[in-house]
Amino acid sequence: MAAADGNPPSGVEDYNYPGAETIFKQKGIKLLRGDGRVLLADCGTSPNEIKVWSRAGDICFQASTTTGYITMELTEVWGLETTSHSIDADLTAGGETQTVNVPKDAFKSVGEGIPGGTPSTLVEIRVTG
Repeated sequence: MAAADGNPPSGVEDYNYPGAETIFKQKGIKLLRGDGRVLLADCGTSPNEIKVWSRAGDICFQASTTTGYITMELTEVWGLETTSHSIDADLTAGGETQTVNVPKDAFKSVGEGIPGGTPSTLVEIRVTG
């Protein structure tokens, strides 16, 4: 596909999440960037699932390798669950960022899911193994 000025489009990857605007309009999920190895998926459809528990409902991602990342803004997250891959997740609450490690095949309470915890926003998932 040629650009309007007749030059071919740039081949430089910008890592913006493809279709992010449509996903936000349809599902209210704000995905920002990623390396293509962690993708939004329907829950229960992948053996490599990463599940995010939030007040708005469960959101799932599929990790295709042992490394990868995706950035987002998912509010009111209270739990994270993994299947075959461990993850590090960055969450913000009250202007502070916390990194949480979730081993493979595990569940971890975060934010309001912890007694005395505050509403948290998930901003990044990194697959670590």
